[in-house]
Amino acid sequence: MVSGVLSFVQWLVLVVVAHPLHVSVTEVAFDEKDKALEIMMRVFVDDLEVVMRNRLKQPELDITVPKGITVDEMMGPYLAEHFTIQLDGKAQKVKYLGHEKEGEAFIFYVEVSPVKRWKKIQVTNSVIMETYRDQSNLVHVTVQGKVKSLRLTADESTGQLDF
Repeated sequence: MVSGVLSFVQWLVLVVVAHPLHVSVTEVAFDEKDKALEIMMRVFVDDLEVVMRNRLKQPELDITVPKGITVDEMMGPYLAEHFTIQLDGKAQKVKYLGHEKEGEAFIFYVEVSPVKRWKKIQVTNSVIMETYRDQSNLVHVTVQGKVKSLRLTADESTGQLDF
């Protein structure tokens, strides 16, 4: 078990220091009390900047201090197009709440509410994949302390988990 943890930590250090891989990490937590899916998505700033430069046709865009548009104005529509959730086969409305910058990554906050009890969650996450075909979007879903995970890629940007 320790060697598995060390391997993950070593991989994480490699990603953060060398950043040869294109990866995002999304945490989805079901809050039964608030009847909501609380979602945090971490995306590398430099990768997202390339995507937004292409999308907005602004080759000089500095995503950390954009001119004429805010990060939230860019990301709300982008995430609506590239991040979706279905519960028991029903599409859910994903509400963009905002962002913060932490180190070399943006953290985006989104929410799905109200949510009734469900058994199956389907997540589509194609963030960054239109620019980087090697992008991996890791999705961790937590329900009542139990965590299940997906690795979504350009070839398979949708996955399903049963709880």
